[in-house]
Amino acid sequence: MSKYFNFNLLKKSSESRARAGLFKTPHGPVETPVFMPVGTNSAVKMMTNDHLEATGAQIILANAYHLFLKPGHKLVEKAGGLHRWMNWHKPILTDSGGFQVFSLAGLRKITDDGVNFKDPKDGSSYFINPEISMEIQNSLGADIIMAFDECAPYPCEYELTKDAMERTHRWLFRCVETHKRKDQALFPIVQGGVYEDLREQSAKIIASVESHGYAIGGVSVGEPGGLKNKIVEFTVPFLPEAKPRYLMGVGTPEDLLDGVLRGVDMFDCVMPTRNARHGSFFTSAGRKNIKVKELEDDFTPLDPNCNCYACRNHTKAYIRHLCRMQEATGAILMTIHNIHFLVNLMKQARAAILEDNFVSFYEEKMRVLRKQ
Repeated sequence: MSKYFNFNLLKKSSESRARAGLFKTPHGPVETPVFMPVGTNSAVKMMTNDHLEATGAQIILANAYHLFLKPGHKLVEKAGGLHRWMNWHKPILTDSGGFQVFSLAGLRKITDDGVNFKDPKDGSSYFINPEISMEIQNSLGADIIMAFDECAPYPCEYELTKDAMERTHRWLFRCVETHKRKDQALFPIVQGGVYEDLREQSAKIIASVESHGYAIGGVSVGEPGGLKNKIVEFTVPFLPEAKPRYLMGVGTPEDLLDGVLRGVDMFDCVMPTRNARHGSFFTSAGRKNIKVKELEDDFTPLDPNCNCYACRNHTKAYIRHLCRMQEATGAILMTIHNIHFLVNLMKQARAAILEDNFVSFYEEKMRVLRKQ
């Protein structure tokens, strides 16, 4: 047993695959299921650490690809690692950069050795492979790091998806060979696109690699929501029950609840913060837009059932005014609310699992969300 990591499965739903757990990490425990806000460049946009703490966020993400480009992983290492660099003393997860490289279609070339790519901002050329990804993430020092993988797009032909999956597996074994820090948990990633036989093959192969947790990748890349759920539903049973399962890159309330129902423990997405900056916010009655005319004289909170800083202190009318005037405070308040909403939704889901009434909780929440 690792002295740094341990996952305690506290309760399983009697009516679904939903589960509640406690994941011990070097920088503290994480209660699951959990939503993890994304701080791509080592900061969650529009939020200070005080804001994050107040939302109840337990763990955040940073991205190895972006930090490799600027300011450079060696500078962060010189500062004492991400925790000291950010002055964030709770757990951190870093994405390997595989998805970011995948998104650079036309600017990258993938081979078995690794990926050559150009920075879309300045055209500079770079190269990342499994060994370099591990070096970057070891230097950054996050609690959880991700294997370097190749994410197939949607739609994608079977043979190309299979090639990407098999390369992901080869890269995983190189990551395992290179990664040496026992105070960092390396999560392998399932690929295989929308093809069930490939998903099964991939899940079985990565599950054969001893790890403190496992991730499901290659979703939220353009496929319909129903197909996303089908992929997760099919994949989860092949992953170890005694380890946390991480569904990468999903972040709507519906996606989170659907994932929890199917046995997923961890989620992340940039969407809640990005959408907040563009005026979209979550409520217990569904998603709303702060810029609509009818909120001009609405002096109620963003969500009457929310206890975040924005909802305790300000009205829709005020926040709408700030957003329309492009005042940064408007985006800050909207971001605080959206992060708090998802963090709290997962806390509510966890409580329902512990009380063994998650299915009723899920059905009631989805009934309201589907009315949008």
